Amino acid sequence: MIACSQKLEVIAIPGIPLIRPGDDLASSIAAALSRADLRLRDADVLVVTSKVVSRAEGRFVDLSRIGPSERAVALASEVGKDARLVELILRESTYLSRKTQGALIVRHRLGFISANAGIDASNAQPVLPASGSGPWALLLPEAPDRSAANIRHALESTSGASIGVVISDSFGRPFRLGTVGAAIGCAGLPPLWDRRGERDLYGRALENTITALADQVAACADLVAGQADERRAVVLVRGLRFSPSDLPARILYRRPDEDVYA
Repeated sequence: MIACSQKLEVIAIPGIPLIRPGDDLASSIAAALSRADLRLRDADVLVVTSKVVSRAEGRFVDLSRIGPSERAVALASEVGKDARLVELILRESTYLSRKTQGALIVRHRLGFISANAGIDASNAQPVLPASGSGPWALLLPEAPDRSAANIRHALESTSGASIGVVISDSFGRPFRLGTVGAAIGCAGLPPLWDRRGERDLYGRALENTITALADQVAACADLVAGQADERRAVVLVRGLRFSPSDLPARILYRRPDEDVYA
């Protein structure tokens, strides 16, 4: 069961520390919630940025140690990017969809289409001391649905509440400028809300209405998380009404044979 909510609270959780590889992210979130005097309730959703998950999972790459392939060197020359970064993009991708100055649009190994395989160089510096000289890049989490499920399980065990967890990243969109928050990992919250068969104001049955609920929640959280130096890596979204779900975020991705863009 999912129902529309008349009111939502969107709260950036303060005090999340700068995460190091190997840190217990769920414990850090629980401690920050406690310091902020916030107790988790049933149907709360925690939106966790992919970057902080990647930091905990040690997904840093020292570009000085990357040897680009001939294909990476050629593509880098075409689009004006560092050949080492292009090599990482190719390794994290299964298909090159488009190329333009400064960007490669690819099908990520997880199944979604994104620019530069979601690899980030902003706020990607590991906490010193760290081996390697850089420059550094940060890959997306290895398995975001699993990461979301692990965080959900740990926080439900300590709080007693039935919650959802979304791992979010910033996606661009074909034919529109700017990025929006999108779900690349999900646990507890239904990723999709299928409303086909429900009636509109005039009794007409809805035929094509399927809402990307996890993406909407990620976009909502993105409004308060920020993109620069805000250090708001975890956002609480409160006021949703849904039955717990074990469906993963990967059900949001179109199959290649259904993708009319890529």
